[in-house]
Order: sequence, then structure tokens, then C-alpha cells
Amino acid sequence: MTRRSALLLGSLLLAIAAGVGCGDAADAPAPAAPPAAAPVAQAAEPERYRIPVTPAEPARGAEKPLVTIVEFSDFQCPFCSRVEPTLEAVLKEYDGKVRIVWRNSPLPMHPNAIPAAEAAMAAFAQGGDEKFWAMHGKLFANQQALGRPDLERYAGELGLDLDSFKQALDQRSAQKQIAADQALAQRMGASGTPAFFVNGRLLSGAQPLPAFKAVIDDELARAEKLTASGTSPGDLYATLTKNGLEAAKPQAAAAAPQPIPDPNAVYKVPVVDKAAQQGPSDALVTIVEFSDFQCPFCSKVNPTLAQIAQTYGKDVRIVYRNNPLAMHDHAALAAEAALAARDQGKFWEYHDRLFANQQALARENLEQYAKELGLDMAKFKAALDKGEHKDEIAADQQLARSLGASGTPSFFINGRSVRGARPFDAFKTLIDEELQKARDLVAKGTPRKQVYEKIIENGATAPKFLEGAAAAAAAPPPPDPNKIYAITVPADAPARGRADARVVIQEFADFQCPYCGRVSPALEQVNQAYGDTVRVVWRNYPLPFHANAQKAAEAALEVQAQGGGEKFWAYHDLLLKNQQALTQADLLRYAEQVGGVDAAKLKTALDTDKHKARVQADVEAIRAAGAQIGTPSFFINGKLLQGALPFESFKAAIDKELAEAK
Repeated sequence: MTRRSALLLGSLLLAIAAGVGCGDAADAPAPAAPPAAAPVAQAAEPERYRIPVTPAEPARGAEKPLVTIVEFSDFQCPFCSRVEPTLEAVLKEYDGKVRIVWRNSPLPMHPNAIPAAEAAMAAFAQGGDEKFWAMHGKLFANQQALGRPDLERYAGELGLDLDSFKQALDQRSAQKQIAADQALAQRMGASGTPAFFVNGRLLSGAQPLPAFKAVIDDELARAEKLTASGTSPGDLYATLTKNGLEAAKPQAAAAAPQPIPDPNAVYKVPVVDKAAQQGPSDALVTIVEFSDFQCPFCSKVNPTLAQIAQTYGKDVRIVYRNNPLAMHDHAALAAEAALAARDQGKFWEYHDRLFANQQALARENLEQYAKELGLDMAKFKAALDKGEHKDEIAADQQLARSLGASGTPSFFINGRSVRGARPFDAFKTLIDEELQKARDLVAKGTPRKQVYEKIIENGATAPKFLEGAAAAAAAPPPPDPNKIYAITVPADAPARGRADARVVIQEFADFQCPYCGRVSPALEQVNQAYGDTVRVVWRNYPLPFHANAQKAAEAALEVQAQGGGEKFWAYHDLLLKNQQALTQADLLRYAEQVGGVDAAKLKTALDTDKHKARVQADVEAIRAAGAQIGTPSFFINGKLLQGALPFESFKAAIDKELAEAK
């Protein structure tokens, strides 16, 4: 690795820690469980969990598998949807060797997740695996349409008996089974979705295909040894998991590191003729950008891209490809609208309008921008009505996923990956390296217009990670679990428990962060188990890509100012239970539900940014302490614990503090 590449890698790792892009790296806090590391040596038996598999769970794939993957998932979770193509690839590549077993884990912040799970199980009750997976496909393909009429429509399209289907939903026939799945997920430490147990080995999150392959290939080798020694394929799963854990270990999640992308890998990223681009087709350096019109980080990086174009002129071209993320409700239609504008020769002008108006991307706004640019409105509207560009966008998304670039913005500079809204110097380092390589090719006889294809012709088509010594050298040091951060507790911060409690937990959280909502039951258990011995203090840490988080934090502080701690915590609970509805109108409505809050004063506080400085003071406290966090993060007597962890993790940390305080 060159010194420049090492410096770039370091900046990219810091970028991930700082959250400079939307999607996996930006949205997820410290995970409740890590992805699997590379395959371990055969002599070392990996940690396994004992997850029962019975005919009561839907399954697909091999009848007598060598590897069984139990999937805990949520039909309304965008990350669960994102991993489905990867699972399809797993079944295709390991045909006859792998089966996937479904378990329901609908999350509380997804209002339609439980009805969708019940609908899927109603389909399973009527038509077994075939109808379940057919319904499963429809639900994931239509995550924005999971109301009761939608579910009944899908049942009709699948040829189910509608009367029986409706009765199953009305009577909540699958409720007990779904609740049992949820309880099992929690017990095993799989509180997030999606979560997978590969022959009992935990793999958490919407991981790329190589992460699955690493574990599956290792398990296949183990399975083949067992079958060679006489174990029947039908008994493999039970044999491998019979001594598995029946509950998660406290803080077992803090084990394996994330795989580190290889900064020198070159990927094969084709440029299609119709793609929008700035700069000449014979440029020596091609930057392919995967972006999302509703992503704030994509907007933030645009001035940097303009600086690149101005600095390098005809030597660089920038190619735009769409990757609208599921968490951004208007991004997909905005991408379609941009391509409709492209077809009329106005892509970049329309592109700029969208990024200048990221909070106004509804259909009527998209049409207004088209009118302002003088587009043929009949053609523009027809393109949106017919979904003319959906297949092109889906192809862009699939390509991004296959290259491991599921977050936005993501860039490939002559095939080399750069993630996130990086500053100009981070791009310049790679561009200058690639310019020199390209000039060397031209000097040796390669025509300029063929340089890009020459460079990427043998490029990778799947993510490449550092291994062995290179990975160890590049990995950031793990945080010191015993480091004490000096973060003073403000006297007026919302809190539960005695002011002189022996253990103080400062929770830095975001009302729009799903993981912050998910950890609330564990904190309730802390309160019940420890009472006044533990004080829990709420600190605001609204993330920039959550559009409503700042105002929600300000509203909660105004409720506290008017009604004290009791009203704050009641309001806090309402916000976390309604994370998809946090507009100002919603914030005022929840205040009415709490009662005892002057709505006019609350509105004035929001309009005048009365508590904005106080919220930012919480954010600044983290920076001043030198901590790098996601949400939720907890400082337990100053020691950092991160992520939506189970009660057992908090208990272990609290008990340690209590023991040391004696």
C-alpha cells in the first residue's frame, strides 16, 4: 500500500466514524452484533446459538441442507429489503446446500410490520412455503403499501381464500407465533433487523454477499467433515447447534471487527451511453457517482464535485447513477423525474433544482421544477405515470449493492472506491494517482477514449477487503472500555433516578433514530431492576440526516420546561413510538395527548428555536470530551457503551460500577 493510499484509507475510516454518508454506515449506530469475521481455522469451534427449526417456520432452499440460515426479519425494515437480493444470490450459488428459515421480528417503530407478518403467516397457513414466499416477495416489493387493503389485495393476487385470510387477520391467528419469534430474537441478542444465524453463528445486518460467503464456506467445510464421519445431512443442523448458547452473552457483540475495504481495489463499473455525465467521454479519469436526491450528504458533496470539475477540466468526467435509499420516501420518484428531465436534455439543471430543494420533493414539486425548466410536461408526466425509468434505476441500485456501495454518496474513481461526502483533498489524492496511470497508458499507445475501459476491464465485481497483516495495520484501535469521558451532567437535563445515585447513565440519543426506540425496553428493565441506585439522564444527539430529529428534541425540552420530568418522559415515549410522524403538527398533537402543555407556547418555542442552543450544547459535550459516537450511546459513570444493546449488557456494566464503588 502506498503512503498516499494509507492516508486515504485513514481518512475513509474517520469518515465512517463521523457518518459522512446515508445508508449502512450513516444510519447504523454501534451495532448490537457485528458481522462475521473471515473464516476461522477449522480447529477453532465458533460460537453458536441454539435456534430451533421446525416445520412451523417457512423455509426455502435445500431439503437436506449442509448449512441452515435462520433469518429474523421485518417486512417494513428497509435494510431487510436491501439484503433480499443477496439471499437470492446465496441460494443460487449454493443450490442444494443451503436453506433459509424465516422468523418474524417486526420492530415497534414500524407500524405496519406486525400486520404484514400476520399476513405472511396467514399465506403460509393456507399454502405452505410456496404461498408464504410469494407473499413475502410482494410485501418487500411494496414496503410503502402495507395497510390492510394492500394486504388483502396481495392475498387476492396470490389466489388465497380471502374469507379465510381476512379471518386470520381479524383473529390475530399468528400473534402468538410472531411474539414467540420476537422473544427468541431478543433472547439471542438479535434485537436489530435483519439478523441471521448461519448454522447457529450470528451475522447481523444487511451484509454483502462476501460476508455471507465467508461464513457459509467455512460451515460447508465443517459439514462435509461431519458427513464424511457418518452424520446424516438431515441431522447436521441439530448436531452443530445442540450445545449452542440459548441466550446472548452480555456484550458478546463487542467481538469481531468490521471488514476493511481494500483502498487499492479496482472495480468494474460500466458507463452506459445514456448515463448523465459532465466532462468528455475521453477523459483520463472517470468518476462514477451513486447518489440519492434526498440524501443530505449527497447534497453536501456537490460543491466538492464542482471544484473537481473546475480544477481538472477535460481530464475528468463525472457520471451520475441513481441509488435512492428506502429510508428516503421521495428519493425514488425524484430519481425518475431526473431521468425524465435527462431525456429532454435537462438532467444537470434538474439535478441542481432537486438538491437545492431536498425538503420539497413531492410529485407536485417535481412537476413545478420541470415547468420552471421548460420541459414538455405531457412527456414528463407520462414518464412518471408509466414508471418508464424504474428498471434503469433498479439496475443502478443492483450494481451499487453488488459493489458494496449500498450507502450514499459512493464514488468510483477509475474503479477505485471512495465512500461518503469527502472533502476535495480526499478526492484529489486518488484523482492525481489515477491521472498519472492514465497518462502512462496513453504514452504507451492506449487512445484516450479507451483508457477507462482498459483500466477497469479486469476489475472486481464484488467487494474486496483487506486481509491478514494489511487489515490489522489499517484497523483503528478498539475503544478503551475503561476510559472515563469527562461529560458533566447539566443540572436541568431530563433524568430518572436520584441525583446522588451511585451509577449515572447519560444516554445520547435521537428521537428519529430507530435504534434509540429499540433500546427503550432495556432501559425500562434497568429502572425496574435498580430503582434509585441508577440515574438515567437524557442528552440530545440529533443526527443531521434525520430531518425531524432536531425539532423533536427542541419540542421535548419545551415540554419539560412547562411540565417537568413527568411530562418530559411521557412525551419522550410518544416520540419514540411514533418515529415516522415527527412533523411540527405531530409534535403539537403529542403535547395535547400528554396534557398540561400550552400548545401556543410550544409552537412559539419551535418557531423561535428557543431550545436549539441547548440541544447543540449536548452535541458539543461529546466533541469536547473527544468521543466518537453514533446513536444511541451511553456513558455509564463516564465509560462508553454503544448501540441498542439488551438489558444484560447494561446489567454487566452497572454491576461492575457498583462493585467498584464499594
